[in-house]
Amino acid sequence: MAETKKISLVVSEGTFDKAMMSMMMANTAASMGMEVHVFFTFFGLNLLKKGQNPKLPGMYRLFTGVFSKRMANVGIGDFSSQLKMALDLGVNVYGCSTTMDLMRITKEQMVDGVKVLGAAGFLNIAADSDVQLFVG
Repeated sequence: MAETKKISLVVSEGTFDKAMMSMMMANTAASMGMEVHVFFTFFGLNLLKKGQNPKLPGMYRLFTGVFSKRMANVGIGDFSSQLKMALDLGVNVYGCSTTMDLMRITKEQMVDGVKVLGAAGFLNIAADSDVQLFVG
């Protein structure tokens, strides 16, 4: 029997493109039967707060709605639906404990299902992964 592949992603930015890319990669990997771990740190951690609606960076911010509509037209849901899908698919979603302290973000402010983990804990997971990706 084949061993389950494991993928680990680090998300360090909170913009629309980084948010959507990380969730689409995580959901695709989970749908392929992979064990998926996504670690949100620094400004990426803000994506895990309830009610987040990330925007494109800089001047492109104005076109976030256009991209969202285009994605919806091809069947890709918004960030919150992608995050919910990830959690429903069994993706392990972690908020960085140190960043939570630095940014004064509590577990209660985050979406239900998010786990809290320190960098050392995540590095132990990533070290045993077949694929490691950094989104940010």
